[in-house]
Amino acid sequence: MDELMTARSLTTRPVVTLGGDAVASVKDTVLDAAAGRIAGFTLTGRGLSGPLREALPWASVHALGHDAVMVRDRHALVGAAALTGHLETLRSRVLGAKVLTEGGAEVGSVLDVVVEGGTGGRVVGFRVAAVKRFAPGPDRRARRVYLPRGEDLAFAGRTLVLPDDTVRYVAGDLAGFAALLGSVPGGRGARP
Repeated sequence: MDELMTARSLTTRPVVTLGGDAVASVKDTVLDAAAGRIAGFTLTGRGLSGPLREALPWASVHALGHDAVMVRDRHALVGAAALTGHLETLRSRVLGAKVLTEGGAEVGSVLDVVVEGGTGGRVVGFRVAAVKRFAPGPDRRARRVYLPRGEDLAFAGRTLVLPDDTVRYVAGDLAGFAALLGSVPGGRGARP
């Protein structure tokens, strides 16, 4: 079972070859919303060198862990335009997006995307600044919660639309979210 992590936590993570050479750092995550997975990463140079004109497609990732993104060698990198030409980065499309249910109920706004680490790269849910109605707990204050993505991942402009029953599966932290994910339709048991 792949470990869960947030896409924003990948920012600044080093990209390292199997030989141990650091070739870049992650600048941003590129999502393929239609496929419901990470498409790759835009990159920045190590230290103060700034953005690179190269990107890392997901197909070239050997492993994704909490300390680094592993690639076989430097040849895994491609021109950035080849990766980002038809896809959008996490910051430009998803973060801050309004979250609604299919029935039109407002849930909140996207703070982050939860993905499988290891070799998965699959989007499994979202960290959301929930409106009071969907915040768990007795006081129902607006707070940050984790919600599963459901069977299909649907964006309408800058709005994420989740199945109505998704809001039944709310967790207050990433560990709790990982525990409940197996019982969610479209959770870990389902694969696209």
